[in-house]
Amino acid sequence: MNRRPWISVRWTPYLLISPFLILFAVFGLFPLLFSAWMAFQSWEPTSGLGSMQFVGLENFSFALQDAWFWKSLRNTGWLALASGLPQHLVALPLAVFIHSRFKRLRDGVAGAYFLPYITSTVAIAMMFTSLFSTDYGLVNAVLGGVFGMEATPWLTQPDKLKVAVAIVVFWRYVGFNLMLYLAALQTIPRDLYEAATLDGAGPWAKFWRITLPSLRPMILFGVTLSVIGGLQLFEEPFILTNGNGGPDQTVMTSAIYLYRLAFDFNDFGGAAAMSWVLCGVVVVMTLLTNRAFKER
Repeated sequence: MNRRPWISVRWTPYLLISPFLILFAVFGLFPLLFSAWMAFQSWEPTSGLGSMQFVGLENFSFALQDAWFWKSLRNTGWLALASGLPQHLVALPLAVFIHSRFKRLRDGVAGAYFLPYITSTVAIAMMFTSLFSTDYGLVNAVLGGVFGMEATPWLTQPDKLKVAVAIVVFWRYVGFNLMLYLAALQTIPRDLYEAATLDGAGPWAKFWRITLPSLRPMILFGVTLSVIGGLQLFEEPFILTNGNGGPDQTVMTSAIYLYRLAFDFNDFGGAAAMSWVLCGVVVVMTLLTNRAFKER
């Protein structure tokens, strides 16, 4: 005896994807819509949702006139450039070297470089806090022993702190970009290199004429991810400075400022408005990146 299914076959696909849709609606769509609504409100969280008052564009006006927000945006841009650009300048040639020189050990070598990306951010920050310690850090010990330099206050001097944070971010994400380029290199047909060899092309000519143009889409993808991630930088400077942005707020990124504005000063409306301004900056920079890589 055939039993009738308890649900129609027509609705089965929707049932199977419903867990994702529910989780996305609760943890993705709802916070997005709520932040957009809150950007136009003045709200004291301790008084409940009923205390919200509509203030129109007042929060956006405050965000655009806030000197600290613009300072945080400049800090973010500096850190994004100082940590993001070297990632690709190192990852690309390193990927070409590993791809060409390491045949059997390629996966193991690439995995070693990828390890920092999957390591806990807290563990990484704690490790580098010890490395950059003024009195007992390994960095100052090496610089003093090899070059005779005096101990550098990496985490308390503004200009040095920026460099330290950029190094941490670079170290963590260079392996991720390396994996992107390694994956793209394996899709380039070997026939192109063989034909170039027959034509007398050397390694540099092959790199500039074959490898680099073939990697153009992946370079665009990797740079776009770096731009988006750099403008959203939060964890590394937050943990290294105990959440206060360092001396003179030198590494207070926009994400850190939004967090402090909301949870330290209870201005959730202003923080929400700033988050949407930052979103606009991310969109503009992404479009400019795509335009820069557009084939002419």
